[in-house]
Amino acid sequence: MKLRRNVGSQLLAALIGVVLIALATTYLMVVPTLDQNLVSNRLNELEHSANNVAVAVPRVNYLQSYAMDSASAFDARVVVFQTLGPPLELLVQADSLTTSPPAISRDRIALEAAKTGRVVRGTVNRDGVRRAEVSEPVPGTSEVVLLSGPLSSVKRTVSSVRRQLLVAAFPSLVLALALGFLGARWLSRRVRRLERAADRIAAGEFEEPVEDGGNDEIGELARSFERMRLRLARLEEARRAFIANASHELRTPIFALSGSLELLADEEMDEQSRGEFIETMRGQVERLHKLATALLDLTRLDAGLDLTLEALALTPIAEALEKEFRATAELLGHPLSVSLEASPVARVDEQRTLQIGRILLENALLHTPRGTAVTVRVTEIGENGVLTVADEGPGIPAADQERVFERFFRLEGERSSGSGLGLAIAREWAMRMGGIVTLESRPGSTRFSLELPLVGDKA
Repeated sequence: MKLRRNVGSQLLAALIGVVLIALATTYLMVVPTLDQNLVSNRLNELEHSANNVAVAVPRVNYLQSYAMDSASAFDARVVVFQTLGPPLELLVQADSLTTSPPAISRDRIALEAAKTGRVVRGTVNRDGVRRAEVSEPVPGTSEVVLLSGPLSSVKRTVSSVRRQLLVAAFPSLVLALALGFLGARWLSRRVRRLERAADRIAAGEFEEPVEDGGNDEIGELARSFERMRLRLARLEEARRAFIANASHELRTPIFALSGSLELLADEEMDEQSRGEFIETMRGQVERLHKLATALLDLTRLDAGLDLTLEALALTPIAEALEKEFRATAELLGHPLSVSLEASPVARVDEQRTLQIGRILLENALLHTPRGTAVTVRVTEIGENGVLTVADEGPGIPAADQERVFERFFRLEGERSSGSGLGLAIAREWAMRMGGIVTLESRPGSTRFSLELPLVGDKA
């Protein structure tokens, strides 16, 4: 197992590192601080005792006896110096330690107190022993008092705490290792599940859902994977449906054309039948042309073709649509009218806007019963200019009103000549222009509306 590639191992190593750093930080903060506090407390005690000794020295007749008694009471060595000089020297007048080594007269704490005339405190190392010392001048005299106490108790206390910290570090490290191992193993399993899910999705297998019950980042990632799986599954389903429907739409007219051509090869066919077959072939060629145009539009949409947007009034577009489809409406027996309730100006691509209008108007004329009135209306609603194609046909079932915008979807009973691409293309072109195509339908009234954002000025 490679540590650098395994998230669980990295987590385990990180957790152990954090525990070690925490223990080391605790050790470095607690032990020195404890040592400083204990030494400071000992110095405070000695300073208080030195003050008592300094006050009592002028009234004492037997300094040596007093020094020995004070040493027993204060648990410290008591030395009384006589200040000589210059040059500055210290002469021992009394020392609770009966065998006073000569080096005590050169004690730096006592010398500093004699020199400055104030209380001096600190630590010294004498004879390999660390000591706390406080020296204080005796008021109104040339004498200096020194109290010196070993710090062996402080050393023992600090050593005990240090030992306890080190002893406590071992079970903490073991516990961290156990928890880290379990957590890393759990995390690694979740990551591996996501990895396997990603491999399945990459291989095009969308049946198995991506599941993770966590509420953390990995859980969010798993839910993102699941949304991606569902979206790709829908795209794959749409792709297969697209291929199947496109193949069917192409095969049907090609088969009809092939059959018509074979029949036309019959030399004994009369002119009337020949004309009928030619008309059928013309209709199938037109159907192929429409399908090819629709597929080309889908290709342009999927490729993100740029649009040429300009400020354009919607009124002339509605009039152009009415003029273009007037003959077709009369041929199919549909009363066709235009209602211009406003003159909005929108920023649109003219050709794509006309294409959307043709799709909406052609659907209304082809897929409603003969005699159904159709109206092209231009209005303003809020900040949008609206081009509406309304008919008085039987309407579209509520369950199918959103699906009519899906590619290749066709309602039951529609003419087989439709490819099911028109409304999908219309909505997508509208969205590219910052608008939308909406549908409102009920029995006796169906309205497809192209809503486009207005610009500042109007025509």
